[in-house]
Amino acid sequence: SSLKQTMWSHIPFEHPATFETMAMEPEKKQEIMEDLLTFSQSKDFYARIGKAWKRGYLLYGPPGTGKSTMIAAMANLLNYDVYDLELTAVKDNTELRKLLIEPTSKSIVVIEDVDCSLDLTGQRKKLEKATEDQNEQGKKETYLKEPREESNISRVTLSGLLNFIDGLWSACGGERIIVFTTNYMEKLDPALIRRGRMDKHVELSYCS
Repeated sequence: SSLKQTMWSHIPFEHPATFETMAMEPEKKQEIMEDLLTFSQSKDFYARIGKAWKRGYLLYGPPGTGKSTMIAAMANLLNYDVYDLELTAVKDNTELRKLLIEPTSKSIVVIEDVDCSLDLTGQRKKLEKATEDQNEQGKKETYLKEPREESNISRVTLSGLLNFIDGLWSACGGERIIVFTTNYMEKLDPALIRRGRMDKHVELSYCS
């Protein structure tokens, strides 16, 4: 469908990166590889504890520290498909929900630079401000309906994104990993990255 072409870039994955070739502290690398392999072999465990067979990874660190390389290494280690979601191309929360059904089992769903593609910070402030203004009659409405400057920020909201992740988590079907990358951990809403959504936080830094 045309939807798929615009939102998901799902290209046959042929990135050469592997954990072997990655510059990273050996212990950290080992820990991540073990986490991924354990995950991919834990179908019965997840079924037994009644949890969806999913795992969330948050990769954070300054630009150029190899976040994309890490994703490639993950995909190559597990032999999973990679679905890259361009949030800025997604019209709104409804459209985001429709995209849930696309990724196959054994896939890594990637949302890169999640802090840039969503107005995650502004939105919450705006709502708080609107609530403060509520006692002044009619003020709230004008505040929330203010046109947003057209920019490359998606109209997907924080709650829309949270619902998407939780939907991905509860979607039946096989194992899936979702990966967020960010250069600015501190800009992200705590709800987005709490354990349970993002199980594993991996800091990538310049290798000394």
